Amino acid sequence: MQISAYLDESGDLGWKFDAPYRQGGSSRYLTIAAILIHHDKRHLLKRLMRDLYNKTKTPTNKEVKWAALTVEQRIWIANKLADFKIKHGNDVQYFCMTVNKEKVAVHIRQDQNKLYNYMVKCLLAKEFAKYNKVIFNIDQRTMKVQSGNSLHDYLQTTIWLDIGAETLLTTNQCDSKCHLGVQLADIISGIVQSHFEDAKSEPFNILEVHSEVKTLFF
Repeated sequence: MQISAYLDESGDLGWKFDAPYRQGGSSRYLTIAAILIHHDKRHLLKRLMRDLYNKTKTPTNKEVKWAALTVEQRIWIANKLADFKIKHGNDVQYFCMTVNKEKVAVHIRQDQNKLYNYMVKCLLAKEFAKYNKVIFNIDQRTMKVQSGNSLHDYLQTTIWLDIGAETLLTTNQCDSKCHLGVQLADIISGIVQSHFEDAKSEPFNILEVHSEVKTLFF
């Protein structure tokens, strides 16, 4: 079986905690989110994102960003995502992981890229290993392990050598402005990040029961 996967994140990987977030300080949390969908249904996922463009009256040459959505629009898209999951069952899955950055050990902070890639591995490697082929779509800004091993190589090595699966992973780096699936993963990461960072939880409460949400260093 072949699936398509889409990944994006919310928050930042800065470590400045002596000032409030958005007032000179770093976010206290970082969230990554992924959507896994049967490859033959990926067009339906993109159609859902187009519905959000129409809802927000956003021109197609611009990107819909979570931070710019109104409360009503955030609740609307959370319900749409929940309905989409109910309709398509196991053909679509939502995965999220949030790290509490203030509890990350100082020596780990020295290489923020390794932390990011570790989060992705913990969230997705075992899921990817269930399939014959995975088309993994990530924003081109996604960080790489500084040792030179890309996120792709890190995941593929984990799947083949640690898990023992034969999954063939293809990773596509794209501009999220032009990729609706990655944009929708960004929306989901925004839903989860807003719950932890800002205690704005109504969209999260709608989507949580339809998602697998993990935490790290809590």
